[in-house]
Amino acid sequence: MKTITKQYVKALLKKRARDAHKGDCGRVLIVAGSPGMAGAAVLGAMGALRSGAGLVSVATDEALFPIVQTCVPCATCIGRTDAMREPARWDAMVVGPGLGTGRRAEETVKTVMEAYRGRLIVDADALNIIAAAGLDIRNAKADVIITPHAGEAARLLGTDAGRINADREGSARALAKRFDVTAVLKGSETLVALPDGEIRLNPTGNPGMATGGSGDVLAGVIASFAGQGLGAPDAASAGVYIHGLAGDVGANGIGEYGLIATDVANALPAAIRTVQKSGG
Repeated sequence: MKTITKQYVKALLKKRARDAHKGDCGRVLIVAGSPGMAGAAVLGAMGALRSGAGLVSVATDEALFPIVQTCVPCATCIGRTDAMREPARWDAMVVGPGLGTGRRAEETVKTVMEAYRGRLIVDADALNIIAAAGLDIRNAKADVIITPHAGEAARLLGTDAGRINADREGSARALAKRFDVTAVLKGSETLVALPDGEIRLNPTGNPGMATGGSGDVLAGVIASFAGQGLGAPDAASAGVYIHGLAGDVGANGIGEYGLIATDVANALPAAIRTVQKSGG
């Protein structure tokens, strides 16, 4: 098992050219949210924007547009059908946070898996839909990163969360191999597993990040780095490291108890700056 290091992440987060424009910095689509779960879409968009994505759009229910555009004015909103008419316009995509698990959500997940060919982060409800409907992630056209917590991993592997946590390394490796994806098994010391069996351990993060919405922010961060040109293994590895470091920055400022997902999102620029200015 390899540990993800600050030096490794620093090498990935290149300094931008002085003449860079927003189109050079990644176009990311967040397919997320449903009535009562607009926050998941907001947090995913915040994660992507705060980690450097040049353009972020949120594909969600039109009734949620005012919420998203008020909470994240730097993102745009688009209907889910419109978003998938030209899927190639997006450099990276997230599907799942707060999406729900009904019939319409299932159709959305199927459409994304069939139509999108970029780097795709499959999270939250999309993972539950895949497990319940028996969808085969290996049939997706995209370069897929899955980001389950122990419960979602258990559903994908047909076991229970206790067994996942009893052998996290083996579980992460099984996810990556079975579905031929980069698998991010979230939790204390998040693991990134590659299809060839390699396991990477993330050393950043703290218990204060055990709060609703933290995973939505992570999905946005990974998509942002993928949209900026990193391959799936590097985007996932840099994403979990920076996300955890942002949690550490937030906890250092206000403590672990009161840390919430928006604090993690807002600390992402400081985390990236810390890595970029580090020695080595």
